[in-house]
Amino acid sequence: MSPLSSDNQPHRIVVVGGGAAGLELVSRLGDRLGKRRLADIALIERSRTHLWKPLLHSVAAGSMDPSEHQLNYLAQGHWRHFRYHFGEMVGLDRAAKLVRLGATHDDEGREIAAPRSIPYDTLVIAIGSVTNDFGTPGAAEFAVPLETAEQAVRFHHRLVNAGLRAQAQSEPIHAGQLHVAIIGAGATGTELAAELYQSAREMVAYGLDQVDPDRDIRIILIEGANRILPALPERISVATLAILTKMGVDVRTSARVSAVRADGIQLASGEFIPAELTVWAAGVKGPDVLADLDGLEVNRANQLVTDPMLRTTRDPDIFAIGDCAAVPRAGSEAPVPPRAQAAHQEASHLARQFKRRLQGQPLEPFVYRDFGSLVSFGRMGAIGNLMNLALGGNLFIEGVLARWAYRSLYKMHERALHGVTKTALGTLARGLSRRAEPRVKLH
Repeated sequence: MSPLSSDNQPHRIVVVGGGAAGLELVSRLGDRLGKRRLADIALIERSRTHLWKPLLHSVAAGSMDPSEHQLNYLAQGHWRHFRYHFGEMVGLDRAAKLVRLGATHDDEGREIAAPRSIPYDTLVIAIGSVTNDFGTPGAAEFAVPLETAEQAVRFHHRLVNAGLRAQAQSEPIHAGQLHVAIIGAGATGTELAAELYQSAREMVAYGLDQVDPDRDIRIILIEGANRILPALPERISVATLAILTKMGVDVRTSARVSAVRADGIQLASGEFIPAELTVWAAGVKGPDVLADLDGLEVNRANQLVTDPMLRTTRDPDIFAIGDCAAVPRAGSEAPVPPRAQAAHQEASHLARQFKRRLQGQPLEPFVYRDFGSLVSFGRMGAIGNLMNLALGGNLFIEGVLARWAYRSLYKMHERALHGVTKTALGTLARGLSRRAEPRVKLH
């Protein structure tokens, strides 16, 4: 039997944040506990739909239609036996065990729901990360982050509009008018650069005959470290640089950005790089709400510090997973890296542990397993390395195998949310619909 809460109701498990970690967790808990009424499962999320975050660069480049991949939280809650609360966490009362939600409004400013509180017995915080611009002047005003589907769509609209503007104008295209600067050459920035290079040229092919892609379009990838993909093995970095250079992407390493302007990027060296659009992909941190969340411990990156069981250090009834959590990693001073595979593993682990928790059994520690890193270049392929193989060691992969491995990460996420049958049907439907549409989104 599961323990009861103070008001004689089933144990209330509340998950805040419907990203990869949070949504996978509530979907699993809903099936295992909510469906059988062993616990009451609830999700608090400020968005109405979910899109897997590693897809955002494809949405921004226009090579993917977000509507084909978005999941509705209300429907998912119905299918997977959890309740969905539309709202944003603005505070926490640990003594009363209440999550404070702010008011929600529609696009016309009308109130949908007043400020309210959601009670919990066990709380999981999985609100992801936000862009860290390190206080760089102009970054917040002029650089587009890629944290949400809305931001990715907004960037793509600006990209298409830049092409249409260049096509319609009577004067020659000026320097920087069709340039895109990407600050940060981690996985997001690198993949975006590759896909943008391809998508911009395909967009021009659909009738923008006033634009010469080789002369007018330029993608600049800027990285402060001495190599791109600094968090990944050097072999992947070197191979990726060779591919980007061959494509025509202008890669700048050891280049520190001192300011972002409406018309380009100012480097600390004094060089100015003109650009119509700027994307900030240089770093992440925990959302601001975590900084003062009723005394919970955070690190320098504003992530909630946890113990090996994924519990926050100052409250055993509050857990944290995903990008917003600093989870200790055995044998390393650095926490578990903020990756999709880490979010998936933490959600799977916690779903198993909560059954033990309800039965009064001790929790098992989380052990992160790094299965490698993959970098996609859109239709140009992918490269990466696979680790913890059955035979041991580290395998460098590229070509068809790398593309298959990259796609399998998303399929693993889809299977956790939908099951095998629905994932297969969705993949088939998207494959058929793409054959009747432009290869790049033009609106």
